[in-house]
Amino acid sequence: MLLRMSTLFLRTLREDPADAEVASHRLLLRAGYIRRAAPGGFTWLPLGKLMLDRVTEVVRAEMAAVGAQEVQFPALLPREPYETSGRWAEYGDGIFTLADRRGAEFLLAPTHEEMFALLVRDLFSSYRDYPVLLYQVQTKFRDEARPRAGLLRGREFLMKDAYSFDLSDAGLEASYARLRSAYQRVFDRFGLDYRIVRASSGLMGGSASEEFLATTEIGEDTYVACDACDYAANTEAVVTPPGVATDPAARPAATTHDTPDTPTIESLVALANARRLGGRSDWSAGDTLKNVVVTVTPPGGKAAPLVIGVPGDREVDLKRLAAAVEPATVALFDDWAAEPSLVRGYIGPQVLAGLGIRYLVDPRVAVGTAWLTGANAPGRHAIDVTHGRDFVADGTIEAASVHVGDPCPACGAGSLTMRRGIEIGHIFQLGRRFTDAFQVDALDAAGRPVRPTMGSYGIGISRAVAAIAEQHHDARGLVWPAAVAPCDVHVVAAGKGEQVAGALDLGAQLERLGLRVLVDDRAGVSAGVKFTDAELIGVPTVVVVGRRFAEGFVEVRDRASGARADLTVAEVADAIATRTRVSGVPSA
Repeated sequence: MLLRMSTLFLRTLREDPADAEVASHRLLLRAGYIRRAAPGGFTWLPLGKLMLDRVTEVVRAEMAAVGAQEVQFPALLPREPYETSGRWAEYGDGIFTLADRRGAEFLLAPTHEEMFALLVRDLFSSYRDYPVLLYQVQTKFRDEARPRAGLLRGREFLMKDAYSFDLSDAGLEASYARLRSAYQRVFDRFGLDYRIVRASSGLMGGSASEEFLATTEIGEDTYVACDACDYAANTEAVVTPPGVATDPAARPAATTHDTPDTPTIESLVALANARRLGGRSDWSAGDTLKNVVVTVTPPGGKAAPLVIGVPGDREVDLKRLAAAVEPATVALFDDWAAEPSLVRGYIGPQVLAGLGIRYLVDPRVAVGTAWLTGANAPGRHAIDVTHGRDFVADGTIEAASVHVGDPCPACGAGSLTMRRGIEIGHIFQLGRRFTDAFQVDALDAAGRPVRPTMGSYGIGISRAVAAIAEQHHDARGLVWPAAVAPCDVHVVAAGKGEQVAGALDLGAQLERLGLRVLVDDRAGVSAGVKFTDAELIGVPTVVVVGRRFAEGFVEVRDRASGARADLTVAEVADAIATRTRVSGVPSA
């Protein structure tokens, strides 16, 4: 493949677009890879489409290597399968829905588990047909409330989703391990620095769930890692070590105290120490019980208040809370007039059962633990309010904020550090949720029905392009890894006349060697502009046909390292072809 910039559908930009928030968004727009078509939707221009296709080629190659077979479903799907699985209601406002001219309802698919399960049910009925591993590369749609950061959070995106069907849990575990290794090879070939972390299953359901996060400070996902073992988890999936349960009867009786003007934890602790409540002057935020009121709305159901109890040195993390109550949605409670018994700033758990309000606590709030908390009256708090005696929680919930330095829930010896990343892949052991919903069965050797168990494995392909750009750029522009760059070599004619002809001739030689070549043969464009564009576009190897071309030499530049070398025209083609093969780039 040979592209000529004189005819390429490309326009580079010198300035950053005003609405581009992150480096990948800025550079992909400036270098002419994408253009905004709608909020959360982008047009892929020729260089961008080449990049997208190369990323997809890597994914397809690794899927083929583990025996996955590719299919293609439509993006426009009927409502009925999603009603059967329960996800039409679960997704709520998160999906695009529409009706055809006869009033039949459809959705633009956010994901395709239902359709894969139906397809396998329709075609395979014997144990001899299993295991099954299918995948597709398809456009997905999510009605993001605030699409932002370019390709990182859009309403329309390209995704590879694969699904395994096995007749036993052991088979599912083997398929999961095989796909997990394939994902590692994919992201290694992308040149990404990434971390595999434990994750929440969310609307997908199932048991084991892991995310692949490309590490970057602009990532929307926060994850923790232990400094003493290999534990890593998305903060939404962090499990809190429970507090130690003791005998509630061993605690002193609860007493109520005047605590005027103490609506915050800080003001309460200061007053408690100043007055030596309970004979103590060492009260800290961790000794208090903070009670936060939220509103939870189940899919298609009625909103109801829920109170969350967490130690006062923690906040309620709404992302962790949302993951814990999904598919219900959650929001901070604001209708105080409707619940006059809840005294804002002074809420205690003692009265919640009598009010019929559900109360869930952090695992640290174990039975027998005593707390300084609200007394449900303005300017009043109580001490020694004990779980199991003065109140009984309806259960525990993982909703408290995770802090740097928290003990590792896996080894207990290490402390947690906190980092950010971009989700580029997510794998699940789904189990039988969808095969149960659609009664997918296979007959075993004795003619008895066996229900297959499923795994789900997704890679955000368009998002991966942005993640690669986030990790592979410098002050001058993009610096693509060789395995996924839109072209292997960028030949720049630094002058005109014989230099342009020489650049085109060299480009043709490189193309015959199986390389993808971009030649800057533009007339009336200065060498400085051409070099600036080459650095912005980010092809790994740049060949400059310049002043020494008359002597039989060209300059070869490595975009990543900045290294330069003069080679003869006779040797440059073979040298670049050899370098490209060593980099592991397949020939075109």
